Amino acid sequence: MRFFLEIAYDGTEFHGSQLQQDTPTVQLMLNRSLAVLCRQEISTFGASRTDEGVHALGNFYHFDRTESLPPNFLYQLNAILPPAISVRHIYQAVQDDLNARFDALSRRYRYRIYKNKNPFLRKKALYFPFKTDRNVLDATAAMLMQYEDFETFSKRNTQSRTFRCSIVQSYWEDRDEEMHYVVEANRFLRGMVRGLVGTQLSVARGKNSLEDFRSIIESKDCTRADFSVAGHGLYLEKITYPERSLIPLPFERR
Repeated sequence: MRFFLEIAYDGTEFHGSQLQQDTPTVQLMLNRSLAVLCRQEISTFGASRTDEGVHALGNFYHFDRTESLPPNFLYQLNAILPPAISVRHIYQAVQDDLNARFDALSRRYRYRIYKNKNPFLRKKALYFPFKTDRNVLDATAAMLMQYEDFETFSKRNTQSRTFRCSIVQSYWEDRDEEMHYVVEANRFLRGMVRGLVGTQLSVARGKNSLEDFRSIIESKDCTRADFSVAGHGLYLEKITYPERSLIPLPFERR
């Protein structure tokens, strides 16, 4: 049987999500905790890789197990996992070959920015006290939806075979004292969201024009994008799978 874990984590506690031998990562902690609970080695497969410092509200990992999960599995797994990781829900795949990464239909990210110094937002959002033109940000976000090739916003040394992505949402919104950039697509390239945010902010500060922004997109040159915004402002917010492909399992939460 194949099970899917929907997890949330504080990315500042880990060196990214993907396994890197014995380096503390989200996946390493997940595998070790599952091995303790299941009393056997468990290998998980993640839906989306996040860099060091990047948070997740809803990343997914799948794993296989021959036995069904006991009613207290969710509670016990959360008890073993470090405080910075929480399993929110567990699902069983309708088809045992459903893949957390390759069968995901879309992924949605949110980047949080605040202008007034706030110690409670430190490492949870980007402190950006500079003057920005919101109309320009709205224009750059809309412009991105006109394109499918995002090689400019992919860091080098990537394993991607194609730079084509289908963006279905791209917009800025105000949330209390924060400003958020929300982007949803079928897939994302390495460092892509941070590149999109940093480059848009550069235009909104007047360092580049809207015409420059279009030229940057079409250049397919990653040296023209700005990847400098901090990882801790970025959240993997939601991953969508085909309808009725996952069955939510009821568990005791205590």
